[in-house]
Formats: sequence, C-alpha cells, structure tokens
Amino acid sequence: MAEEPLVLGIETSCDETGVGIVRGNTLLANAVASSVEEHARFGGVVPEVASRAHLEAMTPTVERALEQAGLRFSDIDAVAVTAGPGLAGALLVGVAAAKAYALGLGVPLYGVNHLAAHVAVDQLEHGPLPKPSIAMLVSGGHSSLLLVPDVAKDVISLGSTVDDAAGEAFDKVARVLGLPFPGGPYIDRAAAEGSGTAVAFPRGKYDDGTLDFSFSGLKTAVARWVEAKERAGEPVPVADVAASFQEAVVDVLTRKALQACRRYEVEDLLIGGGVAANSRLRALAQERCDAAGVRLRVPRPGLCTDNGAMIAALGSELVAAGVAPSPLDIPADSSMPVTTVHV
Repeated sequence: MAEEPLVLGIETSCDETGVGIVRGNTLLANAVASSVEEHARFGGVVPEVASRAHLEAMTPTVERALEQAGLRFSDIDAVAVTAGPGLAGALLVGVAAAKAYALGLGVPLYGVNHLAAHVAVDQLEHGPLPKPSIAMLVSGGHSSLLLVPDVAKDVISLGSTVDDAAGEAFDKVARVLGLPFPGGPYIDRAAAEGSGTAVAFPRGKYDDGTLDFSFSGLKTAVARWVEAKERAGEPVPVADVAASFQEAVVDVLTRKALQACRRYEVEDLLIGGGVAANSRLRALAQERCDAAGVRLRVPRPGLCTDNGAMIAALGSELVAAGVAPSPLDIPADSSMPVTTVHV
C-alpha cells in the first residue's frame, strides 16, 4: 500500500448518502446525496424512507465521487464506512455496500464511529489535530464533550446531553415557530433579524458543575412562551424568539466547552457536527476562545454535516496509525458508544 493510501469513505447514518475520497489529509472528493426533502413533509427523518433513499443513491454517489477525484475503482487502497451510531436500517445499507466494495476490490475495510469522524474531518482543512484536544460534537442526535488524546485510538467522553440533543431542539423549536425542517438553518437565518436578549429563556445545567447538557427544558419553555402569546391573540415575534432560543443554546455549549478546556488544561478546542455550521455558535465560540487563550478549530459548514469525507479522513488516520482492518462480518451498531473509534 502506498505511503499515503487512497481511502474511500461511506456515510449513511441518517438521511444523507455521503461518499468521500481522501489521500492522507488531502480531500479529493466529497459527494453527497441528501433525502432531506423526502422527510420534510413529516417534520423529521423517517428511518424506512432514509434506508430506501440510501439504496437508490449509493452506486451513483460512489461513481460521482470517483469522477470528482479523477480516479477508478482500481486506485482505491482502503474502504472506510460508518458502522455506528445512527439509524439501524440506514447503517446497514452503507455497511453492506462497503463490505461489497472492499471484497470486490481486495482492499482492507475499516468500520468507524461517525462521531469520531466528525473530529477527524477537521484535519482535511486545518491539518493534524493537536494532541490532546477537546472536541465538542453537536448534531441532531448528539451533544457531547470529548477529550481526544489521539483520534485514531483514544476518545474519552467527558459529558453529553441527558435528554434532547442541540440539533433536535433546533428542529422542534423550528416546528413551534412554523419554520421548515431541518430547523437549524432556518432558525439561524431568522435569528439574524432578531435580538438574542429579547426573551430570557432558561439555560439547562448551566452551573451544575458537570460537563453534561440539557435542552429539553429550553425547548419546552419556548413552546410555552409561544403558546401564551397565541392564547393572548398577540403576534409571535419569530425572529426574536429564534434569536433568544439560539443564544441560550450556544451560551451553554460554549460555556461548557471552555470549562472542559480549563478543567483538563487543554488549549485546543474543536467543534464538529451539524450544529457547528450555526453562525452564532461559531462567532461566540471564537469570542470566548480568544478571551481564554484557547485555539479554536471549526471545519467549514460543508464538512460539519454528515458526509463521506469525514469517514475517509478517519479511515486514513487508522491506516496511518497501523490499526488492523475490520473483519468482513462487522455489524451495524446503531447505539455504538462514542468511545469506540473502530470496530
């Protein structure tokens, strides 16, 4: 195998079929086929719809990635795939496809954790990760704080959400405000026209001394506030509610992330996951990191959401670290713990 092998990465944990190709820390292709429009009318992701969409999109998305990179199947040196966590049926499509490609091409297979991949993808933009780093992963299904001594081998959980994830709260609040699914981008857009201090929404677990999160109470507080306005026959100031809700979320996220950096004496913070594309989170994180003397790394928005590039990036790290490939009978694990990097 070449010193810097070509790694094909496949991601199907939720509603996006992602295929990426990486050589070392260089991104060569990042093809994505999203089924989000098929789920929008349901107000959330429907697992069976997602699985069928992955089946239909897999082959053309792989072919599109190869075309983007100017490569042939015979150029691929290894295949990496999300083995978990995620929707069981969706994961099965990706894992089965990756096994077939690896077996057909005669190359090693790496089943990886897609949360660790959200950490590894930053290397495609900003180079090797400092060791150790603190990583905060915020998405529709996860809100986690991690200590990352080595993303290829060692990820330690420091805290996580005890109820709703941040991205899930964005989706639910968007529905309350009559905004489309997925809620994150629409709330971000609406908040730009509002005031983050217009409504004093609660901050869950703000001073509890842990590195855990809670967004269920905030989501309920927004819903009750909006219901009260509607009962009184008053117009709901959507922009102000969106901005105030968003401010409550990013205030807690950045506060806890900086607490983790201080507690573990780490000077590098990485933020990843779909919510990391939020403009206010990026701005407040930069402001607070600058004040604390912490170096902040956030991938560009296109690499924050689920994609194949991040899976290929983690696969490339595993190959470079000499980690043994996965067996061809690896399962899809919908509840894979974040501390499991590779199966």
